[in-house]
Amino acid sequence: MNIERFAPSPTGFLHLGHAFSALTAFDAATSRGGQFLLRIEDIDTARCKPAFEQAIFDDLHWLGLNWPTPVMRQSTRMQSYDAALARLTDMGLTDMGLCYPCACTRRDITEALSAPQEGAAQQFGPDGVIYPRTCCTRSMADRTTADAVRLDMRKAVALCGDLSKRGYREIGEAPRWTPLEAAYLIERCGDIVLARRDIGTSYHLAVVVDDAAQQITHVTRGADMAPATPIHVLLQTLLDLPTPTYRHHRLIRDDTGKRLAKRHDALALQTLREQGWTPTDVRAALIP
Repeated sequence: MNIERFAPSPTGFLHLGHAFSALTAFDAATSRGGQFLLRIEDIDTARCKPAFEQAIFDDLHWLGLNWPTPVMRQSTRMQSYDAALARLTDMGLTDMGLCYPCACTRRDITEALSAPQEGAAQQFGPDGVIYPRTCCTRSMADRTTADAVRLDMRKAVALCGDLSKRGYREIGEAPRWTPLEAAYLIERCGDIVLARRDIGTSYHLAVVVDDAAQQITHVTRGADMAPATPIHVLLQTLLDLPTPTYRHHRLIRDDTGKRLAKRHDALALQTLREQGWTPTDVRAALIP
C-alpha cells in the first residue's frame, strides 16, 4: 500500500505551490487505495505559530483532503531525533567519530570562505554555502550547548562502502534509479548540520526519522528539494532506515517566473478563497 505524506511547517500561510504538492500526494495515494498522512514540521518553535497551523488544517480541508488524526508533530519527537543523533555520533572509522561539534556562526563561515588563502569562489549546496570544515578536528566530547553538530561527510561516505549500490528510485515524467555519488555528497553538500544549537535537531535528520516512523513509501515534494534527496538517502543508509520512492514535481511560479514562497500572500490559499476561488478552480489552475 502506498503511503504518501504532506509535511508543511506552520511558519506562514499555504500557497498554490503547497496545494500542488498536497494534491499530487493525496491523489497518488488515494487512486491506488493507499493512505495520505499529514505531518506538522514544527521543530523551529520560534517561527512556528498556532494560527498558521490551524490555517493549514482549514486550507487542506477546504481543498477536500482528509487524513488520519492525530497528526504527527515534530515538536513532540525530540527523543527520537536525539536517539538517531546518538547513533550517528557513535559511528566512525576513527576515534574522532562520524560527527563533530561546530561553533561557527554564519558570519564565521562567510569570513572563512572569503579569506585569501581559500583561493576559490564560494560553493553552494542544498543548505546554502558549503561549510569549510573549520571545526572538523573537534571531538564530540568537547561539545557545549553553544555548538551545533555536523556530519563528517567524508567519513560518512566511506562508511557506506560502494555507493553505486546505494540510491533511490524516482518517479515522474522520467522514472529512474539514481545512485549516490561520493563527489556530489562531499563537494556539493558538504558537512551538513545534524543538530542546530537552538533546536537540537535539523530538517535533514528529522525528516528521515519521521518518514521511517510513519512508514512512508512515497515522498512527493518540489523539484527544489531534489538536491537534498541524496543527503536523506545517505542518512537512511547510515541509520538502516528504508528509502522511499521520490517524486520531485515542477515548481509553481508567480507571473514573474519566481518560485512561490510564503511571502506571496496574494497567492495564499486563504486569500484566494476570500476572492471567491473554489477547490475546483485551484485544481484547474494547477493540474492539467
